[in-house]
Parts: sequence; C-alpha cells; structure tokens
Amino acid sequence: MATRSNFTAAQSAAREEFEEFARRHIVPEADHWDGSATMPEEFIARFAAAGHLGATVPAAYGGGGLDPVTVGLLAEETGRACSSVRSLLTVHAMVARAVHRFGTPAQRDDWLPRLASGSSIGAFALTEPGAGSDVQGLAATARADGGGYVLNGEKRWITFAGRADVLLVFARLDGRPAAFLVERGTPGLDVRPVKGLLGTRASMVADLSLTECRVPPGALLGRPGFGLAGVAADALELGRYTVAWGCVGLSQACLDASLDHAAVRTQSGVPLRQHQLVQRMLADLATRTSAARLLCQQAGWLRAAGDAQAVHATWMAKYFASTAAFRGASDAVQIHGAHGIGSAYPVQRYLRDAKVMEIIEGSTEVQQTTIAHSAYHDHPSTTDRGGRAEVVRTGGVPA
Repeated sequence: MATRSNFTAAQSAAREEFEEFARRHIVPEADHWDGSATMPEEFIARFAAAGHLGATVPAAYGGGGLDPVTVGLLAEETGRACSSVRSLLTVHAMVARAVHRFGTPAQRDDWLPRLASGSSIGAFALTEPGAGSDVQGLAATARADGGGYVLNGEKRWITFAGRADVLLVFARLDGRPAAFLVERGTPGLDVRPVKGLLGTRASMVADLSLTECRVPPGALLGRPGFGLAGVAADALELGRYTVAWGCVGLSQACLDASLDHAAVRTQSGVPLRQHQLVQRMLADLATRTSAARLLCQQAGWLRAAGDAQAVHATWMAKYFASTAAFRGASDAVQIHGAHGIGSAYPVQRYLRDAKVMEIIEGSTEVQQTTIAHSAYHDHPSTTDRGGRAEVVRTGGVPA
C-alpha cells in the first residue's frame, strides 16, 4: 500500500472511510452479485447515500466535489472490493462530468443534483456494433423534428444501461457527432440485458436499440460536431482515470489474497510463502501494484494542476495498471492452485474482471499505439523534414 505521507490528511481520512465502506458493504456480497449478475437496489441506494455517486459533482449541486486524487482513492478501494461497483462509479461519473462541462445552466440545474444524490443513475452509451476503439465509426443518427430530435441506431455493451435512469447517447446529427440525454422509458428506446459476460458480471450491461426515439430539444448536450472531440473524449479521460485506479485496487486484492493463502497453505511440508518461485510471484505482484499506484497518483496530481500532460499520464497509468492487474490475478490463481479456480475463493473473479480491464476504456493495443506515438512525438530527435513529426492519436473504448 502507498504510505500515508503520499496523501494529505483529508485524503488519508477519506481513504480510510472508503476502505471501511467497501469492507462492510461490498466485500461480503461481491461474489454473490457476480453469480447473480445483478446489483441490488438496496446497495445502490446505500452507495449513493454514502456520497460516492456524487464524488465528482461540484458541491454547488449537492456533490462531494472531491479532488482527482481522492476520487482515485475511492475508485481504488471500490475496485479492490468489486470491479462491478467500480464500473457503476465510473460510468455514472462520466455522465455527470459531461453534464457539468458541456450542459446548459438548465441541464446542470436539472440533472446534476439528481446525479449527485443517486436518485438518477447515468450510463454512457457510445459503443456500437461497428464503433468500439474506432469511435469515428459512429453510425447512430439523429434528426431535428418538431423542435426536438429523433434518434435511430444500435448501442452495444453499455455498462449499467440495464439500470440507468438516463443514458448519454451519441449519434450523428446532420452528419456531425452529437450527444443526447435520453431518459429511461422514452418511447422507441429498447434496453436488452446482456448475460454470460466473462467479468464484471454485476455491472448490468445491456444493448440498446433506438427506433424513432423522440427526445425534447433540451436533450442535446453541447453542440453538434462536438460530440466526440469534446463530450466523449473528456468523459472518457475521466473514465480511463478511474479504471486505472480501480485496477490498482484489483491488484491489491490479488496481493492480499495471495499473501494470506501463501502463509497458511503448505506444500512439501513448508508454507507456500517459503517457496522461491512463489516468492517471485509475490514480489512481482507487490512491485507492479506499487508502481501502478504511483503512476495513478502522478496522473491525479497532473489532473488537479490542470496540466496538459495529465492526458498522457492517464493513458500510461491505465495501460500499466490494467496489464499489471491481469498478470497479478493470473499469479494469484496460480498461487491458490485448485482453490483458485473454484467459487470459494474470489481470485477467479479477480482474474475474469482483470481481463475486462484490458479491454475497456482503451484496449491494451490501442493504448500501446497511443503511448508509442506520444513518445515519438515528444522525442527531440523525431523530425520530419526538419520539423516535429505529426501523430494521430487514437480514441478509446468506453466502459
């Protein structure tokens, strides 16, 4: 774990609060929620009552207005307990940020208090059958009609769409990407739960169909043409940041479980922790977890300072933390042996969830390409006819 000296007194106190909440209210139920592929309303209400769903919403609208590092600590402790709950935190915060950054005063006054209190749950509907990492493939359409808009299209793998009260839906309006706030129950909106997922099974993923789905004029968020470069990109940065921190928590959970098991399980007459090959796995797990946490802290500090390098730091943090979580989860299952593949121990859930982390919010391969391009772009010897090389930055996959 990171030392307390890395955080302010307020951040340390908040972390203890987040850890206690997760220990009491999430950890005992996480495996059950995974098995039932749902998250109970009672828990969502408790999570909201604790202020966690409003963590990123400014205090003026009833939210916590937490600084980026404290938000990261919330994502870490939540992800340590259950990646599906961290998914709720992530997508809800993405919608709240989009409304705060790009909404009209009326939209902010209407939606932010509801999102802060958790009386309305938000979901981020960007991914389509042909638009994942390549968000430029967006095919859903919108047209102006009678003062409002009519939406048509398909959305896939939308986290918490099975529960959300409002969906931030992206579509092309007159050929230009735009974002719309679509309330649950709107005629023409069909929500179909997706079952049998590999991981984050309690994140209530659903597919959406929009068929002549009519929304009022106030549903348009921001301006046409700014839906991807502005609204989606900004929200995805926050999503990527919280996923990175959640991966740190997932790695920590793998380390905790492995240390506990290796201390009590014996092999050839000695505890597992005394076997050198097990020690290697434990050492790697501990080191990667600590390194991932430090990368996330750096991204948090840069976000708090408004530094332009925060975007690059967040990409690196998510890339390293997600791959570290998967490697750590694989080692944790190996350390547990046959116990690791059964339902009595959570490490098999950690492994399934960790694989999902390598795909959402920018797949590992997309991140590798983006980070490499950035490295070339920033290298002083990388020139093109005496000038700095041009770089194409790639988008990411939403949670």
